[in-house]
Parts: sequence; C-alpha cells; structure tokens
Amino acid sequence: MPGDGICWLKAVPVTEGLFFDEATIVVRGGDGGNGCVSFRREKFVPLGGPNGGNGGAGGDVYLRANRGLNTLVAFTKRRHFRAEDGGPGQGKGMQGRSGAPLYIDVPTGTVVRDAATGEILGDLVRHGQTLLVARGGRGGRGNAVFATPTRQAPRFAERGEPGQERTLRLELKLIADVGVVGKPNAGKSTLLSRVSAARPKIADYPFTTLTPNLGVVEIDERTLVMADIPGLIEGAHEGAGLGLQFLRHVERTRLLVHLLDGASPDPVADFHAINRELALYSEKLAAKPQVVALNKMDLPEVQERYPAIRQALLPQAGEVYAISAVTGQGVRELLRVLAERLASLPREEPETEELFVFRPHQREDTTITITQEAPGVFRVSGQEIERLARMTDWSNEEAIERFERILQARGATAKLQEAGVELGDTVIIGEIELEWR
Repeated sequence: MPGDGICWLKAVPVTEGLFFDEATIVVRGGDGGNGCVSFRREKFVPLGGPNGGNGGAGGDVYLRANRGLNTLVAFTKRRHFRAEDGGPGQGKGMQGRSGAPLYIDVPTGTVVRDAATGEILGDLVRHGQTLLVARGGRGGRGNAVFATPTRQAPRFAERGEPGQERTLRLELKLIADVGVVGKPNAGKSTLLSRVSAARPKIADYPFTTLTPNLGVVEIDERTLVMADIPGLIEGAHEGAGLGLQFLRHVERTRLLVHLLDGASPDPVADFHAINRELALYSEKLAAKPQVVALNKMDLPEVQERYPAIRQALLPQAGEVYAISAVTGQGVRELLRVLAERLASLPREEPETEELFVFRPHQREDTTITITQEAPGVFRVSGQEIERLARMTDWSNEEAIERFERILQARGATAKLQEAGVELGDTVIIGEIELEWR
C-alpha cells in the first residue's frame, strides 16, 4: 500500500462469488467430405474414365493453453464445440477442401480428462501448448480410386467419415509462484489484498474465502504471483470442507507461505495440523519449501505470545516472521524474503511425462468380434469395420456389394456363419442395421 514500499501491480479478476475451476465440454471433429462420382466428358472421348475426386478431411479439435485466462467460466455459456467439415470432392479429380482446425483456449494449468473413463489425456502447463482432443473424419474417396481393370467405370464413392466426438472434463490448477496456506480466518485474504490489487472477500469468520484468489506483487523491482488458497481444515486430504478442490491448487506453487493465526488458541498445533494435511494429500506437496509467518501482530496478546511460538517452531520452520496484514507491519520484509527464496529456487517444469497423452492417430485396430444380442440379432464390432460401414453409401448398390466383399475378405462373413446367422437376421455394425442375405 502507499508508503510501505510495495507496488500494487495488478490482480487477476475472479467472477464475484464463484471460481470456475471445473467444466465439462463436448468436442467433435469435423466430418470428412464425401467422395465424388464423376466421369470424363470431352469431345471425341465417348467413354471417359472415372475422375471423381476425394473429399477433404474434417478439421481437428485442439485445446490450447492461454496464460491470459484464469478461470473456466467461458464454458458455462458454451459447452459444445465442433470443427469445420471437409468439403466434398469434385469432378476432374479435384479434392475437397480440408476443414479448418478448431482451437479452444483454456487457462494454463488445465488438466484434461476423458469424462467417460476419468483417464488423463493431457496437462496444459505452458502458454501456447496444444493438445489434440478430437480427430476430424477422413474424406471419402472418389470413384476414380476404385477403378480397376475389371471395374473400369465404378459408379460409387465413399462417404466422408464422421468426426470423432468425446466428452471432456477440464480441471484447473492455478499456477502461482507463492501459495498462501493456513487455517480458516488466518488472514490470508487480508494479506493478499494488502500486497496486491486483488480484492477478495474479507470478514472475521471461517471460510470467508471459498475460491482461490490470485494477486501479482512487485517488490524491489521483482514480481511474483501469489495465490490465496482457501483455509484448510483437518480431513481436507479426504475431501472435508472443500479440501480436495483447494489442495490441487497448491500443487502448482513453487513456495508456500504458511500463515498462522496469532489469535488462535494454539498456533503451533495449527502449524502441525496443516502440514499433516499437506503430507497426507501429497508427499511432493509436503516437501515444498515454506516460509512461516505469524499474523495479527497488531493485537497486544499476540505480541506477548510471539517469542514462545517462535521458539517452538524454529526447529521445523527455520524462522517465524511476525506480521500484521491489517497494519502492514513486517509485510514488506516478508515479501523480500519470498522474492529472495524464489530467486534461489530452480524453475521446475510441472511433471507431465507420467500422464497418458491421448494420441488419436494411433494405428487402427482391425480386430473383428461377433456377438449375438438377441435371437436373430448379431453385432459386428471392430474399429476398422465400423469406420468402413459409416463411410459406405448405403443408397448405392455397387457400394453395398463392395462392402459385402470387405466383410468376406476380413473374415466377418465366416464368423457370422459360425455364430449361426441365417437369412433375414439382423446384423448391426456400429450405427448401421442390415438384413443378412
């Protein structure tokens, strides 16, 4: 504040009363364009060959980390996203236009999960980092591709492959240099409001802060990002209160300020209780360096207790700094200590190598399985065969005959006969329902 040597730089705005750190969205790649059925038509060339072009590929969907964002609030208004479809093929061998990819910006620190399985698909921790989350469909092949010495004038083409669709769960973990932790009502929000332009809600009762707040602080021409993490209680590692939601935000910080309430009945016990919760949640979190500060030194009774509290905590804390977030006493010195400690700490890259990263372009599985779902109803399952069924033009007799040959070549016909399929039975392949003949 003016006169205490601290520069108010800026604050990261948070929607009043809410911090959107979780969201569910549905993404879909663009559909591939249909292949074209076309034949050469030139003067003096009465039997021109096929020249239908292929359809263009549908656009892919990417998530992109953007450090200019700090919440997932945008996804409360829009949850469905789809990339552009590919254009259809044309005559004279002209290929359809590929669909434009879609980039969806999310805050840095966003963990992406498959909503159906809970599997982690990626962790976006660096500005500009992208993650492919839905693949666009392949373009259908034009009739020129299917010309052979025995079929010189094919009158069918493939349909474009539908784009991949999936439901994603987004979880935001704040990225800050310093995380302020402590019991409820320890004065974390008051401290953040004093050292930055952040304006968190402040009142004299536990759990005033229900959302993390970020402030950017400048001290001695050095800047640091400070996060006020809502108060932790015993059992937080098991989800007590909103413990699990809050603890994940602490994981990203490089340094912790452990703020103790000097007016608490037992600040020493509070110190050990919070550290125990951190350790139970994550050993890595418990190992993060801490700077311990006793708050509310503006109260006479706290000034009297400070020497005894400091002496009790010195073996674990190394030093206990005396501050008053209300009056500013000791705050400037504390910030200088934080800046020096940060300067001495290596900049660590968040660990992402242990995460499974979704790779949609893995080799297609050609396995085919047959299951009987009911009397006279059989399902043919398999990644490749279901894709080929989706791309078949079922209104075209030549295309249907080609698919029948594919079933036979892949061994599906023999497997269906072994399973007991009979004339007139229903055979389901993906979303396609056929009558066996």
